[in-house]
Amino acid sequence: MEVNAMTTAVKARVERARSGALLLGPALVAAAAYVDPGNVATNTAAGAGFGYLLVWVVLAANAMAGLVQYLSAKLGLVTGRSLPESLRDHLPRRTRFAYWAQAELVTMATDLAEVLGGAIALALLFDLPLIWGGAITAVVSMVILEVVDRFGQKPFERVVTTMLLVVGIGFVASLFVAPPSAAGIVGGIVPGFEGTSSVLLAAGMLGATVMPHAIYVHSSLSRDRHGSPPPGPERRRLLSATKADVAVALTVAGAVNLGLLLVGAALLSGDDRTGTLDGVHAAIGDKAGPLFALGFAIALLFSGLASTAVGCYSGSVVMAGLLKVKVPLLARRVVTAIPALVVLGVGVDPTWALIVSQVVLSFGIPFALVPLVILTSRRSIMGDAVNQRITVVAGIVVCTAIVALNIVLLYLTATGGG
Repeated sequence: MEVNAMTTAVKARVERARSGALLLGPALVAAAAYVDPGNVATNTAAGAGFGYLLVWVVLAANAMAGLVQYLSAKLGLVTGRSLPESLRDHLPRRTRFAYWAQAELVTMATDLAEVLGGAIALALLFDLPLIWGGAITAVVSMVILEVVDRFGQKPFERVVTTMLLVVGIGFVASLFVAPPSAAGIVGGIVPGFEGTSSVLLAAGMLGATVMPHAIYVHSSLSRDRHGSPPPGPERRRLLSATKADVAVALTVAGAVNLGLLLVGAALLSGDDRTGTLDGVHAAIGDKAGPLFALGFAIALLFSGLASTAVGCYSGSVVMAGLLKVKVPLLARRVVTAIPALVVLGVGVDPTWALIVSQVVLSFGIPFALVPLVILTSRRSIMGDAVNQRITVVAGIVVCTAIVALNIVLLYLTATGGG
């Protein structure tokens, strides 16, 4: 009898674990935004320039991102409305259009960075001109988006999750050649700086952590996957599963970003080529060998492809939510790719283009983050799932910190400070 009872209990646990695993996915799609080509360059440069000093920044950034993404997913699940749809409910008609315009501009700027990352990767892999690499990146991302149109959200989640796995392996594989210092990592957990340039880099790592399109799209992905159950056990179960989903996704993204910093600290320390993506690739090839440089280039390509597909999907969510206008994903992909291809075609310096895209993206962060914290803190909207006081305080702190850091970054970029 005892053996049968134990067997039944084990089977029940396995079934619960299996059911929980089947609910994972939406956050993994949103997490693609956290390992985009811009993060690759920033984190490797941080490790190469300052060793393990800024490990704490990666950990803090990941914790902030986890809170923001959970609030986004919770809003969609509880209200049955994406963040753009909720904003449409509360914004005057004229304001809605202006809001959509800034969100669309931010989406295009984000797409520029992602397409550029894919183009650089294809140049590294096949010596293709950047314009052709950008065009191929755009076309392949169309194929990924076609998965959504034809087969729905779950296959899209599986495709992006698989790409994230490739990204993670490719970016951190060289740690096997140059294992990081355990003592260095532990020391880096303690907050600290070394001069103005380390402060500027930390501000960049923290300020550019939360991507507006990841906030918009996660609310929609969560709602579309789970629906909007009424208050009760089912909603509580789904909210718990959402917490687990976000925890898993941000753990993966955080591990990749931390791994990139550790690659910089353990393998590329002091190398002045880490200011550009092709420079990082060359440095890895020289110090770890061509196989690991190849892995880095492949990971960079998958990073660009996954993040640009998610960005385009997010753009459609914003347009449909704010304006009630639905444009086929493939048509959006063509339109939003044009600015990136123009930039590549006229020969703009890739590093400069990446910086400009991040500056434009910074303008859009408050427009996504502030309303998210406000909406999820209103009982009239969230009911019994309203943010608890500690969550409200944490949300305000995160929101203030990220907005302030982005203002600092904008100022320093405009004045050439740092």
